Amino acid sequence: MSKGKIRVLIGKPGLDGHDRGAKVVARALRDAGMEIIYTGLHRSPEEIVETAIQEDVDAIGLSVLSGAHMTVFPRVLELLKEQGAEDILLFGGGIIPDEDREELLKLGVTEIFVPGGATQQTIEFLKKHVKPKSERLLSPRNK
Repeated sequence: MSKGKIRVLIGKPGLDGHDRGAKVVARALRDAGMEIIYTGLHRSPEEIVETAIQEDVDAIGLSVLSGAHMTVFPRVLELLKEQGAEDILLFGGGIIPDEDREELLKLGVTEIFVPGGATQQTIEFLKKHVKPKSERLLSPRNK
């Protein structure tokens, strides 16, 4: 792992088979100097969280276009909490109605990006909100 680089896992949970947007975001983050782990299609929340912990990522970005966002995001948050990995920032994007977006933000998702948005927004968001590794070392799973 390169010291100082933001590590991001991009996940495609559930049965959604469309990953073009996820790949565009992954490439943009990589081109901005971040390390990217892409899970591929059809991953469960459990697989995504397990991979995120194994890869020691700073953030998880979920792409959900299937309508399962109100199930997938809360489950990932629950699993992160169970694993003592709440220091991993969770963000996402997809076809998510405004009222669901607001609810997900209240639950602890850090940000939801809309399709067609500028990837620069996601890059700037991560640079601003990802905690440095030195602060993450204080999390329960690293004690």
